[in-house]
Amino acid sequence: MSSLQPFESGDTAQRASDADRDQVAAVLGEALATGRLNSVEHADRLEAAYSAVTVGDLVPLTRDLPSVTRPVAAGGAERQAVAAVFSKVVRGGRWIAGRHTRLQSTFGALIVDLSDAVLPGREITLELNSTFGKLIVRVPANARVVDEGRAVFAKRHISGGEPGDDPNAPVIRVTGRAAFGKIVVSRGAADWHWPWRAD
Repeated sequence: MSSLQPFESGDTAQRASDADRDQVAAVLGEALATGRLNSVEHADRLEAAYSAVTVGDLVPLTRDLPSVTRPVAAGGAERQAVAAVFSKVVRGGRWIAGRHTRLQSTFGALIVDLSDAVLPGREITLELNSTFGKLIVRVPANARVVDEGRAVFAKRHISGGEPGDDPNAPVIRVTGRAAFGKIVVSRGAADWHWPWRAD
């Protein structure tokens, strides 16, 4: 067991590591669980933690919170799963994605919007699986998408592979498989408005 404490004053100009961000995420997760933060405050601070560049960016996020004693973890943001089976599911707005997020559509339609989601880190993996279904994902406008998926008797359309101008832009690695289904990954309003009208 290790004690997770808010960052104290020190070398605040030092660049933050993933372990530093995860430590803050664990403290924030505990604060949410114990009622010290509401869900909006938690999401705001968690987003700031995973966007932090220096330790100084992390200090104010936990300054008003007590330390916690528990195993160091990724703050509950390691894995997420959303599925649509013989149904239509829409997920959007402010939510916390996982470093590895599994999206599954089986004889159904799953529409997921990541543009306002909190992404835990600069790179996440989306495992997209569609079997006789439709899976549509909107990624942040500045995201770089790396497609490593495959298709069998299916349609895959992945856009957003070009590197952008933002050095802190998230990298979204797409894996998984479409079989007799359809997978669309898109970014930006111009090419995104039409999927929301799909059945």
